[in-house]
Amino acid sequence: MAAKPKFNSRELMEKAIAAMMQSISEPRMDGNVPPKVGAALWKPDGTIETASRGELRYGDHAEFTLLERKNRSNALDGCILFATLEPCAPGARNHPKLSCAERIVNARIKEVWVGCQDPHPKVAGKGFQFLKDNGVTFHFFDRDLQEVIEKENDEFFRQAQAAAENREQKKMTDLSEYEKVPANVDVSDLSPDALERYQSMLMGNRSNEVEDFHRRLCHQGLLENANGKLHPTGFGILLFARHPRDLMEQAGILGTISKDGEDDLRDFDGPMVLAPEEAIEWLRDKLPNPIFRTEPRRKEQNKIYYELVREGLVNALVHRDYGIKQTKIQLMVTQEKTVIRSPGKPMEPVTLNQLQEFNAPMFSRNPRLHAVFNTMGLAEERGLGLRSMRDRAQKAGLPLPSYAWNEPYLDLTVYRATESATNSLDKAIIAELNASEQKGWTIIVRRGTTTQNEYALDMGVASRTAQRHLTHFVRLGLLRRIGSGPAIEYQVIQL
Repeated sequence: MAAKPKFNSRELMEKAIAAMMQSISEPRMDGNVPPKVGAALWKPDGTIETASRGELRYGDHAEFTLLERKNRSNALDGCILFATLEPCAPGARNHPKLSCAERIVNARIKEVWVGCQDPHPKVAGKGFQFLKDNGVTFHFFDRDLQEVIEKENDEFFRQAQAAAENREQKKMTDLSEYEKVPANVDVSDLSPDALERYQSMLMGNRSNEVEDFHRRLCHQGLLENANGKLHPTGFGILLFARHPRDLMEQAGILGTISKDGEDDLRDFDGPMVLAPEEAIEWLRDKLPNPIFRTEPRRKEQNKIYYELVREGLVNALVHRDYGIKQTKIQLMVTQEKTVIRSPGKPMEPVTLNQLQEFNAPMFSRNPRLHAVFNTMGLAEERGLGLRSMRDRAQKAGLPLPSYAWNEPYLDLTVYRATESATNSLDKAIIAELNASEQKGWTIIVRRGTTTQNEYALDMGVASRTAQRHLTHFVRLGLLRRIGSGPAIEYQVIQL
């Protein structure tokens, strides 16, 4: 019996990107740049077919060309689709045209690999949600290939993020109940200060044009115009309301600074767009400044520490699961470390391991929130934020931030100084480590992962000594082994 053909996901990602490069842009009168999109279809017999946007006719989506023009009469059960951009969802195309997501479901394709999420807040995630709701499994391309797609579509992404706001809003797949307007709310419930700050960032030198600002908020799904009256949606309430917790019990951040056996508490329960900076100012006021006399790097570490905490808070606000209504984001601070607790697991197909390796694909649970924080300069939409956290921590000589799942929270730990990762260990574990191992542990947590050879080189010790240290760290539950044989790696476990 012949073996069932296997597919090489990396090869098919690359074929879809190669097809993307052949895209033919249709002439457009509105000045907008269409995306370059490629698609590859793996068939159960091992054959592969590709298509590009505009390949057979101007404006035709790559998925339409591949599924309807090239395979209309073929059964596609068991096929696997690779597409460089999120398939559009129902409502994205003019009636009676079907969306690409609908065509995929109709073709009975059950597995899809996607390059990048469509960045437009009216579209982002909706294609994925429709596929998921209809039993289709989806995965992302490797992060380095996502960067190729983003670079080739730079102008499209920038225009999409600017919102294409001259179109009338259409009814599309809802990602969340917070896209709807809660009962008994209107714009008087919003904070003028929060709105003014966003208006200034969004409109620039046109920030005095209030009517246009409100129109843009409507297009972004943050306001709705009902019979001439403006009402905030749930996301509008979360972002800009004076007291969002009055309507959403899960809103806000609970801050706790633990010092000398006492807790200093602060709740940040006002507009979400103001909360990260308010929290950082609170920390600056409450935490003792490090001593700079003996180590100039400490000043840089302190600066980077606050940057990492701010970014962690923004990520928690943007990516938390607001469907978990009994819990709030928590900011828990001690002398050595800060833990930001965000309700909800990483959203599939993003994995905890990808977060721990700072290599998660670009994907947002709440695209509308992400777009606003990006406009305000507080979030990064191209998936580079995690890498930036890693690079800044390493440059400052800080232990790498680390992620862990402690149900129902995704915990991000940020360390304040080079020695913090050692000082914050349980006293019983510190007692088990000799001086050389404590030095070694400080080096490892600044890298996140290491091999025996890397550790030996960093420490200036023999290979046998390096192996003894690493084995000891594993036994103490500080490291986990990844792989086997000569290529084995050791990864830090968040404690």
